Amino acid sequence: MAKPTSKWNELDKPPLSAPILEVIDQLGFERMTPVQAATIPLLLNYKDVAAEAVTGSGKTLAFVVPLLELLLRRQRDTAWKRFEIGSVIISPTRELATQISDVLDEFLGHDQLSGFRQKLLIGGNPVEEDIDALRKEGANILVATPGRLKDLMEKKGDLNLPAKVKSLELLVLDEADRLLDMGFETTVNTILGYLPRQRRTGLFSATQTKEVKDLMRAGLRNPVLVSVKEKATVSTPKLLQNYYVIVEPEYKLVVLLNFIRKQDVKKAMIFFPTCACVEYWGIALAELLKSMKVLALHGKMKSQRNRILADFRQSENALLLCTDLLARGVDIPEVDWVLQWDAPSNAAAFVHRVGRTARQGNQGNALIMLLPTEDSYVDFLTRNQKVSLKKVTLDHNEKQLTKTLSVLHWIQKQDRAVYDKANRAFVSHVQAYTKYECNLILRLKDLDLGRIATSYGLLQLPKMPEMKDAFKATFRGPPESLDITKLTYKDKQKQASYDSKLKIYQETGEWKGKKKLLKKKSIPWELAKQARDERKEIRKKRRDQKQKRKAAQEAENSADGPVQPKKKKAKFSREELEELANDIRSLKKLKKKKITEEECDDELGIGSGSEDDDS
Repeated sequence: MAKPTSKWNELDKPPLSAPILEVIDQLGFERMTPVQAATIPLLLNYKDVAAEAVTGSGKTLAFVVPLLELLLRRQRDTAWKRFEIGSVIISPTRELATQISDVLDEFLGHDQLSGFRQKLLIGGNPVEEDIDALRKEGANILVATPGRLKDLMEKKGDLNLPAKVKSLELLVLDEADRLLDMGFETTVNTILGYLPRQRRTGLFSATQTKEVKDLMRAGLRNPVLVSVKEKATVSTPKLLQNYYVIVEPEYKLVVLLNFIRKQDVKKAMIFFPTCACVEYWGIALAELLKSMKVLALHGKMKSQRNRILADFRQSENALLLCTDLLARGVDIPEVDWVLQWDAPSNAAAFVHRVGRTARQGNQGNALIMLLPTEDSYVDFLTRNQKVSLKKVTLDHNEKQLTKTLSVLHWIQKQDRAVYDKANRAFVSHVQAYTKYECNLILRLKDLDLGRIATSYGLLQLPKMPEMKDAFKATFRGPPESLDITKLTYKDKQKQASYDSKLKIYQETGEWKGKKKLLKKKSIPWELAKQARDERKEIRKKRRDQKQKRKAAQEAENSADGPVQPKKKKAKFSREELEELANDIRSLKKLKKKKITEEECDDELGIGSGSEDDDS
């Protein structure tokens, strides 16, 4: 196996092909990273590999290079057919899949590799378009998200994708832990059922969870385990500096703005807990930071996601507001800061978020903002994820808060749509807070929702089960009294719809469009989540009991000897079937009162039985 510091052309067991070395040289990669040096020789020697490595360690080339080498080997003996698929790469998100496809394009642009065709299958378009493209153009390499690939595997007709993967050389499961976190376990197992067993499989992951190990047992054969850590005591990139700041809830936005301005942040990603938060803060920060380009991207966007990500990649001075959709694997050049509005839903996600900077040996920085009630989270991260954080203190004052809030209030008054987004963002944030994995430290009951609503610049407190009367005293809304019903939409169509609903409400006291179910007394999300978890636990216990009974029955059968196959029931003769049909006809006649009961008994052959009884 090559040393971690080996050059690409020093790899000799086996050596890499000339065209692949030429492309690597053009990309500017002189030496292999540790994960590349460890996994490439294994895959080229037909081993299944399960690789664990920190984010930003070069996992993409670790499977793209051996993938192409394996295809070239087969090509020398037997040419790949146009519709013969030699490799499948499964990635959890469209952004990651697109990024892998872009890297492949760099290699397939070489004259000696241009004969291989790749197809990107990531959804966002009708599945029929992908079917037509595969029929007309064919493909030797598929880069896909799990949902779309499963749809195509299950499609009947003349596509017959399972038949096209019979010669599969390599399956790659990229960001396997993320695949499972997103609920794709069943989908991936379904896809594995369509693939040939005689294949190589590479599983790449930033963490080795129990679910990942289960997937390894199901999809890999005697895998070689590779674990590459840059430092034994730290799970984040070596050149990454992690910082945290403790800030009061209402000053969180002021601190963020001061930090961006004073640190002269050029290119940063800001992580928020929900899509609704990204929507609202994308509008608010664009107004508050007019000197920078502010972009927003989240999972509910469809066609715009690739365009926004490409725009950010090409920008030199920009902020990208996003959810954990972009926390994994996405490689964006020259991101100097990763900022976090609050703690992620689980500790592992922290490592992935900050891994968007300090990639491929470059320096990077990350800052997380925590509330005074969340200070224990720093120690939790150190113990749980082996992450070292330095505390910083950032200036803020009352005057800055007043000025910032006045801007947030103003943009909502200008357009009711922004007011709606602000409320949705705050409510979704509270909801997300109830779902934290570390709920012993990050507890909803410790939050002052009035002060947090202030940080969102809300015009009034929303009605929700968690909003207690005490929070009204700590909430800071606009200084002047405001009739919320007088706010108007810039969109004329929305405004017309709102006016119609408002008129009905004033006349009847009922808001049009609200379902009757909403009149039912609502309960806090924390309690609702607890009830759902209890129902899941009950279902799990039932499944376990059923499996135990089944196992016990099988054990009993095996103890009693081989189970005798059940005898097939004899088929009815024609005469019996005709007799049955006659009986049915007689019963129908009786029902319609066309015959008497005695006549029906005669036709059915049922006597009074008195003669037999007397004998």
